[in-house]
Amino acid sequence: MTSSAVTDSVETRVHVGQGEHFITSDPNVVLSTILGSCVAMCLRDPLAGVGGMNHFLLPEGAGAGTDAGRRYGAYAMELLINDLLKAGGRRERLEAKLFGGGRMFDSLRDVGRANADFAERFLRDEGIRVVGGSLRGDGGRRLHYWPVAGRALQRAVTDVVAPRPAPVAAPVGAGALEL
Repeated sequence: MTSSAVTDSVETRVHVGQGEHFITSDPNVVLSTILGSCVAMCLRDPLAGVGGMNHFLLPEGAGAGTDAGRRYGAYAMELLINDLLKAGGRRERLEAKLFGGGRMFDSLRDVGRANADFAERFLRDEGIRVVGGSLRGDGGRRLHYWPVAGRALQRAVTDVVAPRPAPVAAPVGAGALEL
């Protein structure tokens, strides 16, 4: 009679902020981020068992300083792709999921749409398959991505506004003012 031990694996959560990216081959790692008008690309090679996520703020631009380019889409996409290839991924097997690009404000310029359009165009030009995701729309989203499995979970982020306190009637008095 044989018995097998069941071990509970503990997930390791890694937050990917604006201008950051992270890759892993650890099946217990879950990457997370919060997106508004920003876009995150989740990218993996299912055969190599390696994947990652980036998070960019604007589609294109130039910035000053050493890491200024990290907030722009072209730079963020290249970093993630190159690091995935260095970790054993093969370009022809890469599959992507795109999230974010929400319209956050009623302004003339829809940054979220520009980010989403950029990400789709970039992947199309690079010949990388998009296998899922959720782009555009209104509001923000919280994203969890398991890069080795390729599983993604998205939840809407809703702003809950605290109710305003009811005004207090001024006491009828002898002209005194209390603040």
